[in-house]
Amino acid sequence: MAHFRKRGTGSRGVVTVRAAPRCSTRAIINFGGITVPAAIGRSGRSILKREGDGATPIAAMPLLYGFTRGDRVRSLATSLPIRRIRKDMLWCDQPEHASYNRLVKAPFHRSHEEMMRQDGLYDICLVLDWNITSRRRHRGSAIFFHLIKPGYQPTAGCVAVSLADMRRLIRFMRKGTVVRVL
Repeated sequence: MAHFRKRGTGSRGVVTVRAAPRCSTRAIINFGGITVPAAIGRSGRSILKREGDGATPIAAMPLLYGFTRGDRVRSLATSLPIRRIRKDMLWCDQPEHASYNRLVKAPFHRSHEEMMRQDGLYDICLVLDWNITSRRRHRGSAIFFHLIKPGYQPTAGCVAVSLADMRRLIRFMRKGTVVRVL
């Protein structure tokens, strides 16, 4: 398969994430006539998503907003609301905490993820509406559309693509664009 290829016109409002053949941690993304490879959760996909299970939820998740490392990624062409990541930005993944699955500020002494990662995965990080607008404890947190690890290694439950593919896709994304994992 080519790294990406253009097909028909397709829908610009739905990003479709399908499991790749023969590998439960890889996916194929189709959006607006563009097809790109992706990585998904280390446990594949699941309709019964739980906190820490490593699965990517099978769901239709609207894009809410995004984050970028302005010191690493410049001139991002998108109409999505994008915030620049600061060192004090964290994401709470402690189900018992009132800020579960929310952005929090350091210092924060409960379980969390750092948004300003050294590995570059969140240099562009889009927030999917999984368990955010209607939160339930232990249903999973921090389901993002972000950048890939080398070799398309599995994620902790997110959807990940290369920087080049993200730049190509994000141009057409806006708040409300649905990421549908099948």
